[in-house]
Amino acid sequence: MEAYLLEWANLLLRWTHVITAIAWIGTSFHFVLTDDRLYRPTDPESLAKGVDGETWAVHGGGFYHFNKYRVAPKLLPDHLHWSYWEAYSTWLSGFALLTVLYFVNASSFLVDPRVFDWSPAAAIGGAIAYLLIGWVVYDGICRLVGRDAEGHVGGDLKVGVLVFLYVCVATWIACHLFVGRAAFLLTGAMLATLMSANVAMVIIPGQRKVVAALRAGRTPDPNHGRRGKQRSVHNTYVTLPVIVAMLSNHYGAITQGSWNWLSLILLMAAGAVIRLFFVIRHKGKSRWELVPLALLLIAATAWRSAPVPVVATTAAVPFARVQQIVQARCVACHNAAYANQNVRLDSPEAIVQHARDIEQQAVILKIMPMNNATGISDEERAALGRWVADGARVP
Repeated sequence: MEAYLLEWANLLLRWTHVITAIAWIGTSFHFVLTDDRLYRPTDPESLAKGVDGETWAVHGGGFYHFNKYRVAPKLLPDHLHWSYWEAYSTWLSGFALLTVLYFVNASSFLVDPRVFDWSPAAAIGGAIAYLLIGWVVYDGICRLVGRDAEGHVGGDLKVGVLVFLYVCVATWIACHLFVGRAAFLLTGAMLATLMSANVAMVIIPGQRKVVAALRAGRTPDPNHGRRGKQRSVHNTYVTLPVIVAMLSNHYGAITQGSWNWLSLILLMAAGAVIRLFFVIRHKGKSRWELVPLALLLIAATAWRSAPVPVVATTAAVPFARVQQIVQARCVACHNAAYANQNVRLDSPEAIVQHARDIEQQAVILKIMPMNNATGISDEERAALGRWVADGARVP
């Protein structure tokens, strides 16, 4: 019953997480697109109202006119829409999903003694620290380096380079502390934490201070707007790297191996390049050379993570040996009580029925057992491969 309830928790939390993430990313992308398409108005009425940029759009059979004020309208509306619950809900649902999927099963989903031998409790603590330290380092880079000569928010190139280097180092550390699949997910979660914290700790507090100053008749500090804009830009470039890190953890061919950290860095870099291409397109320009660059990064990842074939044994493998391997390495997750992916391997007929699946998942791609939780050896994989190559027969 516990496994059944966890499955439902997994489904409902994942559904919630995807819904809130779509809402957050959609809102963010819409505002970035609108901001990048602004042009300076020419009509005296708009200029007199303090409009600094405007754009027209058509959608759903209607016309929309967006105005951006230099600071704020002369008469600040009583009702303002604040976009922040999408970000908070995405992070909260994501952390809950991380807890249900990985922290509850930390001994299998976080810890692999061949990667780093520590207790499940220590691994959970390390995972939480990984998320928090990421924010502390990133925020420190933005505050200490992200200023121009006059002390205003700036230094975008220096900040970008340092943040990229930190993400590379953090990715390497994660892949040397946690199971590959967990390392990919935690790195995506770390970047998502930066995005959510940008909203909660910088963007929204800065906006509230600006609104409070305007309502009190004071001139707001322009650095609040500059800092909010800087973090918002960071968020839009981090979005696609987060998504690819979250998705790629489902693909064992990418998450396994001693160089898995490099695969993740290449994929995240490709995501950032793709987002850069679209941001430039929003501004009415084209940088088509970014497309082959992104494809090259993805191709490099595919080449690096290509599976190394298991050297099959030349001797025939009796079915008794195959059944012994499957019983020891596979049946824990593929049985009558818990048929993961609707696959059972607890009978000779079932093993023969899924012989090709066994070959693909356990021999060629080495995805199964997940995180190699049952410790299958290369010799055992080779034996399974030999048996399938000989016709996958039961005597």
